[in-house]
Amino acid sequence: MTSKKAETVQVTVEDKLKALFQLQEADSKIDRIQRLRGELPLEVKDLEDELEGLQTRIEKIQSEIIQRKEDIAAKKNDIKDSQNHIKKYEQQQMDVRNNREFEAIAKEIEFQKLEIELCEKRIREYSFDIENKTKLLETSQTRFEERSIDLQQKQNELNDIIAETQKEEEELIAASEKLASVIEDRLLSAYKRIRSNARNGLAVANVERDACGGCFNKIPPQRQLDIKTHKKIIVCEYCGRILLDAELIRSELENA
Repeated sequence: MTSKKAETVQVTVEDKLKALFQLQEADSKIDRIQRLRGELPLEVKDLEDELEGLQTRIEKIQSEIIQRKEDIAAKKNDIKDSQNHIKKYEQQQMDVRNNREFEAIAKEIEFQKLEIELCEKRIREYSFDIENKTKLLETSQTRFEERSIDLQQKQNELNDIIAETQKEEEELIAASEKLASVIEDRLLSAYKRIRSNARNGLAVANVERDACGGCFNKIPPQRQLDIKTHKKIIVCEYCGRILLDAELIRSELENA
């Protein structure tokens, strides 16, 4: 079965140039629509990433605060246990039979008091940590709320632009794909390569005032004559863009 592109092998160079011009026109209009969106898609993506990071941070801080509160509760229980031990040891001291037993119990009481002091120190440290984490949590939550508002505004802006241009863009993309399908692979590849390297996405340029409409370098008179004959594909020797004469472009624009 013969493919569409195979069927276009016999078309004239002028037809190829017209197809390239039409493709460039469609792609340039798509570029203008995408430039209209500007940096909004990237800004939306950056805000979404930032909010995801903030949410993760908030959840981590909340988890750490919960853990510290549990640590404090555990230390308070340890203090109660030590206090109960002290009461028990103090009662035992009243029934000792010699100094050795009294001193042994006194050491146990001293140990429990040290345990209480250590627990109280840890509670102060944990409380201070909770205080700092609570401030950090409040700052992160405020930041999250502010950036959420920013995201909503940017998303609304982007949605408005997309709503205004979506139909036109879809039609242009369809037209671009249709035009690309009838251009031979070698020429289409060259077009895409030139377009990707060009600062403004312009792969097809017209001759304006004896110069390339893409890079504005002068084109020799003989080369201009060759361009006007439409007998072969001619590229700018400076920027590599495919060159078209103004008359062909005018004709295409009038017939558009």
